[in-house]
Amino acid sequence: MIETYCIHEGKLCASAEQLATVWLCIAPGAGERQALNLQLGISLQALESSLDPDEVARIEIKPDHLFLVWKRPESFDGRAFNVSSFGVVLSEQRLVVVCATNSLLNSLHGGTLLQSPLDVLMALLDESVHHYLGHLRVVKQVAREIQQQFSRTMAPARLVQMYNLSESLVYYVNAIQSNGAVLQLLRSHGRRHGFSSAQLETLNDLIIENEQSYQQAKIHARLFDSLIEARANLANNSMNQALRNLTLINVVFLPLNLIASIGGMSEFSMMTSGVPWWLAFPGLLAAMAGLGAAMAYALKRMA
Repeated sequence: MIETYCIHEGKLCASAEQLATVWLCIAPGAGERQALNLQLGISLQALESSLDPDEVARIEIKPDHLFLVWKRPESFDGRAFNVSSFGVVLSEQRLVVVCATNSLLNSLHGGTLLQSPLDVLMALLDESVHHYLGHLRVVKQVAREIQQQFSRTMAPARLVQMYNLSESLVYYVNAIQSNGAVLQLLRSHGRRHGFSSAQLETLNDLIIENEQSYQQAKIHARLFDSLIEARANLANNSMNQALRNLTLINVVFLPLNLIASIGGMSEFSMMTSGVPWWLAFPGLLAAMAGLGAAMAYALKRMA
């Protein structure tokens, strides 16, 4: 699907193709890709890269336009944070955005004042950077909830969520880092090609905020790695404690089993033939209990 917009009174408004300065191409099919290639001169390779979720953020500067791939966060689905890609082809008079979903320009219909296609691109990048920051705040809250559950048994679903979040943060760190490189190159390009001072200032702010997101994502990634390692250590400690207790019980009862076996044979009756059975056998049980308690005490002192 292809949507066309123009900038009117600082806002995006739907318009005909002849007047459009902003093109939004949502998951274009084969026919639409061919039309974009013929009508706007966008290469098929650029269209493929824009829709590839595994594409690394990058920027290509051509004589008459620039092409960049940007990594943006997807909405949190309750299990993991995902990232996707969208591509942008920017020339002096036109901005073409190629993406997989139709939610990309929704945030630009608010109070953002737009004057040129470059402003639309800046607004898109700004929304994406702040989206990362918002997701990282959610990650921090989830990490606190997981930490509070360390003192008790964690549900398997919670453990799976912890592993999913740890994996998501790895992709977040890579995506934010590659986005930072794109912003640096875009600022250098803007200085050479006459970006306004306000646009350059916006780029500087985006670079700073993106760096903050990158540092936060790295901190959270290390935190979740530490949580996973701590959880594994707690599980190992619990298992070691259970094995220790079982070994203690086994060591205590081994000699008692031997004594009970001897007591169950005729030798004990022969040795206590002069003692009434109602005194001999309770005495044997009392001796076994005392021996077991003494051994358990001794083993605990040794441990």
